[in-house]
Amino acid sequence: MNSNLRVRIAPSPTGAIHLGLARTALFNWAFARGRGGAFLLRVEDTDRERSTSESEEAILAGLRWLGLDWDEGPDVGGEFGPYRQSERIERHCMRAVELLEAGHAYRCFCSPDRLDALRESQMKAKETPAYDHLCREIERAEADRRAGAGEACVLRFKIPEGETRFVDLVRGEVTFQNNEVDDWVMVRRDGNPTYNFVVVCDDVDMRISHVFRGEEHLVNTPKQILLYRAFGAQPPEFGHLPLMLGPDRKKLSKRSGDTSLEDYRAKGYPPEAVMNFLALQGWALDGETEVFSTATLVEKFDIRDVSKGGSIFDFDKFLWLAGEYVHHEAVERIAERCAPFVIEAGQMTAEEIEARADWFHSIVAMERERIRIYSDLPARIAHFFADDASVVYQPKAEKNARKHVARIETLRDYGAWVADRPEWSATETSAAAAALGAETKAWIAERGLKMPGLFQPLRCALTGLPGGPDLFETLFALGRRTALKRIEFGIERLAD
Repeated sequence: MNSNLRVRIAPSPTGAIHLGLARTALFNWAFARGRGGAFLLRVEDTDRERSTSESEEAILAGLRWLGLDWDEGPDVGGEFGPYRQSERIERHCMRAVELLEAGHAYRCFCSPDRLDALRESQMKAKETPAYDHLCREIERAEADRRAGAGEACVLRFKIPEGETRFVDLVRGEVTFQNNEVDDWVMVRRDGNPTYNFVVVCDDVDMRISHVFRGEEHLVNTPKQILLYRAFGAQPPEFGHLPLMLGPDRKKLSKRSGDTSLEDYRAKGYPPEAVMNFLALQGWALDGETEVFSTATLVEKFDIRDVSKGGSIFDFDKFLWLAGEYVHHEAVERIAERCAPFVIEAGQMTAEEIEARADWFHSIVAMERERIRIYSDLPARIAHFFADDASVVYQPKAEKNARKHVARIETLRDYGAWVADRPEWSATETSAAAAALGAETKAWIAERGLKMPGLFQPLRCALTGLPGGPDLFETLFALGRRTALKRIEFGIERLAD
């Protein structure tokens, strides 16, 4: 293991895990796993009003569902814990005092009203809002006296003169003029440290070597690099990932479609497909291959291959990719993942699925090529659970059936022929269904009929659908008694 390579994902437990965070976690994870480094999970829960344990649990569960694991974190421990920022406040306060003592920070006593007025005047003058350094000029002893007397203040970082340069592993060389970086607040009036301060404290303590995050954080990077240097620490290597854009080429949002990982989990997307699709948001395997395994991603991923431009989130492609994974899964795996949706639809209970596992697997196998996500299955198999007298005939199916003038006679004769055949089990093999199909075709030929003349009215009567899996596998899955009942009701319903 490369003990010097350490990356992290640091979610804030204030809501659902959005796709941008999931992609960031994936890229960090793939980078670490491909190079023998460590992947850490740290919870940034310093927003006490909005952070919840339920949200933290949901985020961790979502990342695990995606297939990610971590070497250190709040649930697995590690040498550099604790891994919740709220449990590191004492350490943060100590580090703030260090910077104050070293002259890298100063107390600011400006009231919120003064700061609001300053900002307003700067905006009117079309200037970039920034603190005017008023409290920088206060002697340290005087500042200590005022703070000791109970006067409210914040702690600001003192931005040095010059410029800040760094090489972004995605964007190349980046330069910021320090006079364009505000003397930002490290510790608020209530004593709580701010994000830019604690994230650097924790990254230093946890020996983070690389920081890969969304490009919206780029503006924070000069502040943080200067803070690393004030601590006497080597800044990590940075890589800022491009935005994920909706079809309108604006930042992906709820207006564009579902944006949380849980949305796609709840819809029944295969986690492997979600991982594959997220990997394609700003990165490509070879420019041609779109379906690849997690192992391939780990082997081939390089942060330097991530594009600078925003990636367009193609929802149709996402759904197609999900189907590619479903179609190549083992029937048993598909059945297991479809089961919760079948149960939710009220079609079967968990006990019934277990008791009729062979039958359930057979209908999953029949529909595997026609579903793209696991939640598609209940609608595809609803006819198996419908009342025989009230199977819903889709308009196209009924239209196809009614265009055959001899439909009633054909169904009646075929029903009688089936009734004379031996009983069959709903779980008999596809070979038995194929044999019935061959015999049926011979029956059709003997009567000088065309196959659509039987098949279209028969499918409509059995399933109410205009198409679907093999008709004779459907017959066997329904069972002989149910098939005969539906043919009988079909004769009545298609007569007029």
